[in-house]
Amino acid sequence: MKLIGHDEAWRQWAQAGSGTRMHHAWLLVGRKGVGKSAFAQAAARDLLGVPATIEHHPDILTLTHEAKDDKEERKRAEGKPFEQARSIRIAQVRSMQHRLSTRPTAGDKRVIIIDPADDLERNAANALLKSLEEPPRGTIFLLVAHSPARLLPTIRSRCRVLRFPAISDADMANLLAELAPQADQATREAAIAAAAGSPGAALAFVELDLGRAAQLMDRILQAGDGDFALRGQLATAIGARPDRERLHAILNLARAALAEQVTHVADQPGALIEVHAELVRLTGELPTFNYDAGLLAMEIGTLLARAATASERADA
Repeated sequence: MKLIGHDEAWRQWAQAGSGTRMHHAWLLVGRKGVGKSAFAQAAARDLLGVPATIEHHPDILTLTHEAKDDKEERKRAEGKPFEQARSIRIAQVRSMQHRLSTRPTAGDKRVIIIDPADDLERNAANALLKSLEEPPRGTIFLLVAHSPARLLPTIRSRCRVLRFPAISDADMANLLAELAPQADQATREAAIAAAAGSPGAALAFVELDLGRAAQLMDRILQAGDGDFALRGQLATAIGARPDRERLHAILNLARAALAEQVTHVADQPGALIEVHAELVRLTGELPTFNYDAGLLAMEIGTLLARAATASERADA
């Protein structure tokens, strides 16, 4: 993916690297999909002087979601799609710490990337804190965080923060025109609204083909859904067995559609705020709840229909 919006982050990284001593822990903060992971990998290579022709380097260690269990691990080993664990486990941190007890392989520096750090399980976060408190010489930690508030305050306090801003709608439109030329204008516009400044989320939206769902949500917000027909169509557009990625994108789309509706209501009634809060709640529960796709579609449609009714009262 073409990365935009990283100029300031690179400036700060280069400035730190030119000094006599670089901070040992960095927290890369921003919306999911703005390129923090790609920056972390590129920054690690920059620090160690690793050329692009070398795919893996022994002194760049990345901790991320592993396979969920042994069965999923076998799928991964065979090159098949596999289900990931929902958190980064303490065993992974312990293994990393064992590596830190030895010297770097190819030089005097080593980079540890934790992506995303806000998915560290509690014991893993506590174990990591000890390494941040007493970092081995030459070791730099890069913590990627989509929701930094979920990190332990003691971890955040030991990191220098690099912020990655949301991308403007104009830049997003240019990016989608370049990278997703097959998408029609309506789909691109819906993708930009749903992604809220995240290029990765916008491209995922296009790949998930959510244009029809976006149109149905807009129709419900504009006219309601007294006979439940649009809600049934929305369930069909979502699909009978969508994965979590698709469901997450659907919820983000609903929140973006509602946010657009709120901007057209002069006196924002409490009902619209309540609907938004419910959509936020559903989004937060998604990683741990096993939603039935049809029921979720009906609930989203009902919330949007309630917002339509509230808008009508506000305009009366």
